[in-house]
Formats: sequence, structure tokens, C-alpha cells
Amino acid sequence: MEPWDASAVAEAFWRRLGEGVHFPQEWHGRLTIDQAYRVQLELMRRKLAQGRALAGWKVGLTSEVMQRQFGVDEPCFGNILDDGVHYSGAELPFDGLIGPAVEHELCFEMAADLAGPGVTDATARAAVASVRPAIEVPETRGDFTRQLALAFADNTQQKAIVLGEARALADAGDLREAAVSVSVNGAVAVEGRGEAVLGGPIRSLAWLANRLADFGQRVSAGQLVMAGSLTRQLRVAKGDRVEADYGALGKVTVAFL
Repeated sequence: MEPWDASAVAEAFWRRLGEGVHFPQEWHGRLTIDQAYRVQLELMRRKLAQGRALAGWKVGLTSEVMQRQFGVDEPCFGNILDDGVHYSGAELPFDGLIGPAVEHELCFEMAADLAGPGVTDATARAAVASVRPAIEVPETRGDFTRQLALAFADNTQQKAIVLGEARALADAGDLREAAVSVSVNGAVAVEGRGEAVLGGPIRSLAWLANRLADFGQRVSAGQLVMAGSLTRQLRVAKGDRVEADYGALGKVTVAFL
């Protein structure tokens, strides 16, 4: 066995997940960020082997406000499986979620494969078919800020995404200027702009393709990519109804029942 074996470590995490433990404390402080990503991907492979399908990827911590909120200075990635994809108007059972929150993002649908290294903003944009207004529903399954490696191994808080209607990227305008106004139970709670996502959501997609290449992964045609939140993360409570209004790009809503 190698001094550090991703499969063996993932097996330990897998057993603990079977016990309902997402942040196994016996592994706190023992993983680098890259090792944590390898555990995440090994756990993903196990879920795929059970019959789930890879719907795409998420990029997180892409805005200054989100990085400040969680005390980090670089983006991160996670995977999105098919059973986590919902559409505007979705009603999610609150009691089935662990400390849920919402983030307000643009979601790309890929027309072509995108493989790093060396992906530029231009090549990333050319690989996109359409863009959707979206809400991510992350969970707080552990101490994200103090145990970042465990959070990345645990798929970077990812639980679900909620998608609005698709618009051809060519008709979507400059995504750096995209704006969102988010209301919770009818009251405006937060607003944001596309430029908050690494200076523009396309840059987030390019970052993802290049970072995935470090682990032998790529963004594939047909996949979804959640580009990162235009706003800070908002915690939600049972009974909350959230509407994210992206103006010309459309609206997306989700309720927590």
C-alpha cells in the first residue's frame, strides 16, 4: 500500500457515512486539501457504482464576500449527482436536510467537453450551451471554516440545486453584469452581481476545468456547472420560501416545508 492511499481513506469515510457521520473527527488535521478532494472523488465513484449518475459540478467560495464569510482565499469544487437536481417551484422537506442554506448562482449547461490544464475564459465560454438562474441548497454538516479539508472530502456542503429556465448563452448578455435580488418570505434579503464570482462566472468555469485536471477529471458535454454564489449564503428555516430574481435571466423559487 502507498504511504497515503485514497481508496483506503475513502473506505474509512464511507463506513462513517454509513453511521451518519459526515465529518469524522479521527481524520481532522490529517488531510491536505488535495487529499480531501481525492477522498471526495472516491466517495463519488462509490455512489455512482450504486446507480446514481453524475449530473455535473459546483464551484464554491468564488466571491470575496463568501471567502470572507468562511475564512478562505480560494475557490473549491464539489460534484452534483442526479438525485440532487430540482427545478423552480420545488418544495424540499426541511426535516430531511442538515442545517440547510441557500446560495444564488448561475448554472451552465455544457455543449462540449472542457478539459484542463490551460483552459481560458474564451475556451470555457465556447463550451457552454446555455445558462440558467439557480439556487444551490448546501447543508452545514460540520464546521466548514475550521475543518475545511473534511468539508471538501464531504463534497463541499453540496446537497441540492434548483434550476430556472435555460437561456442560450449567446442571448444572456455579459454575465459579469447579471444581477440577482433574493427574497425570503416576500422580503428582500440580499442582492448580488455576477462580477462577484471571480470577476465573472465564466472565470469560475475555467478555474473548475483546470482544477479538475489535477485529479484526472473533466467537465463533460451535457453536464451542469454551478458557477458560484453572487451573494452571501443565507440560512433558511422550516416554512421559508425563497425567490431569486435575476431580471432578464429569469426567476427561480424553492420552498422548505
